[in-house]
Amino acid sequence: MRVAVIAGGRTPERDVSLRSGHRVMNALAEGGHDAWSVDPGEDPLVEALLERTPDICYLTLHGKEGEDGTVQRLLDLLRIPYTGTAAFDCEVAFDKILAKDALRRVGVTTPDWVVIEGWALRDLGAGAALGKAVERVGLPCVVKPSRSGSALGVGFVERPADLAAAVMAALSFAGAAIVEAKVEGSEIAVGVVGTPPEALPLVEIVPKGGVYDYAARYTAGATEYFSPARVSAEVLAACTAEALRTVNGLHLLDVARVDTIVDAAGRPWVLEVNVAPGMTETSLLPMAAQAAGWSLPELCERVIQSAASR
Repeated sequence: MRVAVIAGGRTPERDVSLRSGHRVMNALAEGGHDAWSVDPGEDPLVEALLERTPDICYLTLHGKEGEDGTVQRLLDLLRIPYTGTAAFDCEVAFDKILAKDALRRVGVTTPDWVVIEGWALRDLGAGAALGKAVERVGLPCVVKPSRSGSALGVGFVERPADLAAAVMAALSFAGAAIVEAKVEGSEIAVGVVGTPPEALPLVEIVPKGGVYDYAARYTAGATEYFSPARVSAEVLAACTAEALRTVNGLHLLDVARVDTIVDAAGRPWVLEVNVAPGMTETSLLPMAAQAAGWSLPELCERVIQSAASR
């Protein structure tokens, strides 16, 4: 097929997206496809696609625009098929507030949370309610932007006095911040590919600095990964079931990654999902595929064929 790999863009995740797109483009070419890269951060996307009309677009555009439904709606308008989840479901999955609400409704286990809206701080005096957030979710807690990826803007709060600064840092990336109960345990990522969705081997994440932040994710050697994860058969089954419940509950298609924490009792807690998982040298989805015995071209082929089947 003729495949335009969309990568780059103008978000803080641009560099990671370009690395993902480069690897996907090479993998597709190795698999026999006519693949080329399109960077909306360099050239107008519509002009580039109309000039060289692809059969399908492979989306490796990370963060806002690539995962929030924006590019999906544009491609729907152009009637160009693309890999991954439909526009509306991308909007829900990318917004951590909406995603957690949706997951809780379908019975997925996710940590308790409260929301602090930036406009409420400015116009409604919500700063006086920050103490209630600590009462609701307890300490330690995690503060996240509602709409961001790659752990950008995420802060960990141990003392009530540190909450305000963490909320303001998160609000620099999005219009709202989530204050979420921190679950102690092992970080486990579950990649899901295909139609019907198939869970890949689990990836266990052990950051050497103790925190799986942006640097730990994309700096070679900063984190240890174990795939298959070092877990019991019971935990493996529980993580897989919860990941598939998440994917089905949010109507995710073709490819996704479900990030979880497994507590001391072996219970997985879903933290968030990614509808355009990274495909870099240190990304979790290719790592899981390798553990399943798939090469990168095989992984990309399965994603492409899943999308083309619709």
